[in-house]
Amino acid sequence: MPTTTYIGLGSNMGDRTGACRRALELLSRAGHVTAVSSLYCTEPVGYREQEEFINAVAELETELSPRDLLTVCQAIENELGRVRLVRWGPRAVDLDILLYGNSVIKMPDLLIPHPQLSLRGFVLVPLCEIAPQVVHPVLKKTVAHLLHELKDTHRVVKCGAA
Repeated sequence: MPTTTYIGLGSNMGDRTGACRRALELLSRAGHVTAVSSLYCTEPVGYREQEEFINAVAELETELSPRDLLTVCQAIENELGRVRLVRWGPRAVDLDILLYGNSVIKMPDLLIPHPQLSLRGFVLVPLCEIAPQVVHPVLKKTVAHLLHELKDTHRVVKCGAA
């Protein structure tokens, strides 16, 4: 039985839009992409001295375990040129597992739901576009409610179709 997952995508190096679109294509290795948000131009969070990001969220039906899904996401990042030098720094592409069904997973290198999900506009805005009624399994609030409560003031502006 497939599990509905949500994957956050982001890029702020090179052809940002192209990188997000290519990552979406490659996600088919992990399952069936059933919905994709618009693309959003967003201000960087954390490390501020870098280019704007392009962000989106994809809904994915997968038969993979969370660990195997993480492996596929990291392989896609590597294939598209991701190099990890600075925490929250520039990246060719970034894929984050935001939600994996109703699962709560705590491993040293994998936390689901994503620990920053409820605090980041660049995640909540595109997620709310495609899945406003999905419930955060820990906070027990819908994505729409989390977006309504959001205190993050970083700019998130729709800038195209994925």
